[in-house]
Amino acid sequence: MADIRAFRGFRYDLGKVGELSHVVAPPYDVIDEALQQKLYDLSPVNAIRVELTKPEEGDDEDNNRYTRAGQTMRDWLASGAVTQDTARSLYVYEQEFTAEGQTFTRRGFFARVRLEPFGEGKIYPHEQTMSGPKADRLNLYRATNFNLSPVFGLYPDDDGEVFAKLEPLIRKSPPRVATDHLGVVNRLWVVTDQATISQVIGLMGPKSVFIADGHHRYETGVKYLEEQRAAGQVPDDEAAPNFCLMMLVGMSDPGLIILPTHRLVSGLPPITSDRLQELLKDLFTIDHVGDDATAAWEHVQMDGSQLCLGFGTVADGKWVVAKLRDPAAMDGVAPDQSAEWRGLGVSILHKLVLDRIIKDAVGGEAKCQYVHLLKEVTDAVAAKSCQLACLVPPAEMEHVESIAGNLEKMPPKSTYFYPKLLTGLVYNSLKKD
Repeated sequence: MADIRAFRGFRYDLGKVGELSHVVAPPYDVIDEALQQKLYDLSPVNAIRVELTKPEEGDDEDNNRYTRAGQTMRDWLASGAVTQDTARSLYVYEQEFTAEGQTFTRRGFFARVRLEPFGEGKIYPHEQTMSGPKADRLNLYRATNFNLSPVFGLYPDDDGEVFAKLEPLIRKSPPRVATDHLGVVNRLWVVTDQATISQVIGLMGPKSVFIADGHHRYETGVKYLEEQRAAGQVPDDEAAPNFCLMMLVGMSDPGLIILPTHRLVSGLPPITSDRLQELLKDLFTIDHVGDDATAAWEHVQMDGSQLCLGFGTVADGKWVVAKLRDPAAMDGVAPDQSAEWRGLGVSILHKLVLDRIIKDAVGGEAKCQYVHLLKEVTDAVAAKSCQLACLVPPAEMEHVESIAGNLEKMPPKSTYFYPKLLTGLVYNSLKKD
């Protein structure tokens, strides 16, 4: 059973820090230097100053961006800029946003969730992780002793019964509101009614939780807990390090959408459209050839399957849409994976096309940059900053649930749950209950 808890979160005192929009930030993994500076300029207490602190010349083991983040958080607590709520609460989080010309509203709630190693309970990952981000986040956990950014978790709830318990309460009071740099409107309500909290926890108990985003943060939480136990800092199973901050959203929520993650591939010799078609023709049906990326992407979308991929050859500015004729072609290149995993578009692209067909024929070592918007793809092709642009259909929720439930992990960057969850709406202490 997933162990979900209300908690006494730490939040900004808006009477001291000003507008909420000026103190929140996206998570570290989507922030470039320009956005980092913009957020620094917004407020001296913007969450960026702990979430992604700037390095400085002369940084060493004793004085670096992690130690500065820790001191910054301690300063905010001492000054009262950030204070702890008095009642154990659940924090309802609503995001209103536009994607692909449509307006959506995604709703869920922040809670503490008991950490457990993957494969040993009811919390399942769905993507592979990399060591670099985990080492970075662990250093930050050690320095601040806080969950700064939430993990994004999903739970099955076809009838919406969990959120139905929370909705009557949040409509009785105005939310805190922050509009982020992308125009997403973020709303937060605090739910302190203990009867409602007990009902929500009871309904969540039997459910599995699938991590949508924040795998690195979750695995870092498990590692931090192991370290704290070894140091004698976890007196019992109720101590704060046993838990992580998580945003929980029902899989049937109408605002839960997955955007595609396209690949810009470099590290290859130049390859033309004719050459690519020659390489693919034995296993793929060529459905479209042209010079318009939009037409190629529309073709992939109209097909609606995971078997259809788009390829832009930068050498001649052409676009090809190819569909795998027989999914059994994946059996030999990914024999240890399930049929569901082998059927993913991203798996077909990496295992069959890039790692086998193209590598065997032209050599090179494919290196991918990941983007989500078609304009980012066309800009890269126009700038000739890659050799091959790959349009990949997004995975669906059913893929996440079936593959993760089978204790498998999708390839990295298989999903992109838009929008990202903001940092700074509520912080969770790893030391204080």
